[in-house]
Amino acid sequence: MTEHVRVRFAPSPTGALHIGGGHTALFNWLWARHTGGTFVLRIEDTDRQRSTVEYEKTIMSGMQWLGLDWDEGPDRGGDFGPYRQSERLEMYRTHAELLLSEGCAYRDGEAVIFRVPQGKTISFDDAVYGNITMQSETYKDIVLLKSDGFPTYNFAAVVDDYTMDITWVIRGEDHIMNTPKQILLYDAFGWRLPRFAHLPMILGTDKKKLSKRHGATSVYEYRDLGFLPDGVFNFLALLGWNPGDEREVFDRKEAVSLFELSRVTKKAAVFDMNKCHHINQEHLKRCSPETLFELVSPFWKELGLPVESHSRAFLEKALVLMGGRGQTTRELAEYSDYFLSFAPVISRYTASDLDPGKRALLDDFFRKLLVLDVWNVSSMEEMTRRWVEANGVKMKDVAMAFRWILTGRKVSPGIFEVAELLGRDEVAKRLAHYGFPGA
Repeated sequence: MTEHVRVRFAPSPTGALHIGGGHTALFNWLWARHTGGTFVLRIEDTDRQRSTVEYEKTIMSGMQWLGLDWDEGPDRGGDFGPYRQSERLEMYRTHAELLLSEGCAYRDGEAVIFRVPQGKTISFDDAVYGNITMQSETYKDIVLLKSDGFPTYNFAAVVDDYTMDITWVIRGEDHIMNTPKQILLYDAFGWRLPRFAHLPMILGTDKKKLSKRHGATSVYEYRDLGFLPDGVFNFLALLGWNPGDEREVFDRKEAVSLFELSRVTKKAAVFDMNKCHHINQEHLKRCSPETLFELVSPFWKELGLPVESHSRAFLEKALVLMGGRGQTTRELAEYSDYFLSFAPVISRYTASDLDPGKRALLDDFFRKLLVLDVWNVSSMEEMTRRWVEANGVKMKDVAMAFRWILTGRKVSPGIFEVAELLGRDEVAKRLAHYGFPGA
């Protein structure tokens, strides 16, 4: 019978959920969901100086934003609780006493120390790195309980993983050196080992250890920058893993279906913000207008734009017209500001590039444009084609001037599409500001 997979994510609540922690949580979640297993959240809060309830809540919120739901945890309970290490102190003391009674550990004042056996070969098969073998002489005796009665990481992790029936320990490769120590403790208790899978290190594009300068900020900062949960999820999944084909953009369901630990690489993953932006943009393109409106509205408001002055239908049409421009919802809000207000256009564009000759030419064009019988893209394009042929100018010369006047930007959706959505009156108002005739 196939073993029921139980994995855990065990953060220390000494800070927000950062990208490295989010990456580890995601891989555990994927393995649990792929195998129909159980994903456990355990809070390792034995650092009494730095652990806070606020950080614990922030970590949980970051996981929820990423869509990494857990099956057991401090807020949900389960058959293997408590799920906070600070609430499991009696269990650690009991197990430390057991090792003391068997002569495997000794006291040093109030502390309890595990006696590392000499001449022992420690070997384990890592699902990513293959066979790893160490000699016990590599390690000094291991502190189990500190003098304050609180457990050390290695001791608490072993007791917790065994008593919570964790079958797979999936964590960063920086823990590889801890694994032999933990195996010594498993052996001393006579417990079965879980399977181990260590995830590759994440480096910056300069191949140095990931830090804030590379974008290794908290998960919530990505939310505040306008990234989508699905975009960040997709990007993190690709750090050290691939779906087995050339695809880079996929949804959660696809990731769960395709995820295999055998495809996790040993090679360090590169955290490339350009790729993160690209993947996020692809997920933005998949969003419905209704979803985009909900995501972009907070950023429009943050920019001081009059969201409430426009109908939702108008704003959704504007977002559709943007056609995937902007790599984040924050950028999309910035790039579409001219649909909500003329003020940003005025702040960006002064029309100082329009000399008298060009003004005279454009004046004639805009007069004819504003009196069209039908105000839509096809009629504007047809009239413009006829006008540029008659006047011996290029379409782009007229369209670019029109674009700057309506949007204050060099790049925008098709300018006649923009003009149609803004409406004849608003277009006339913007032309008038720059000294061109009204309708």
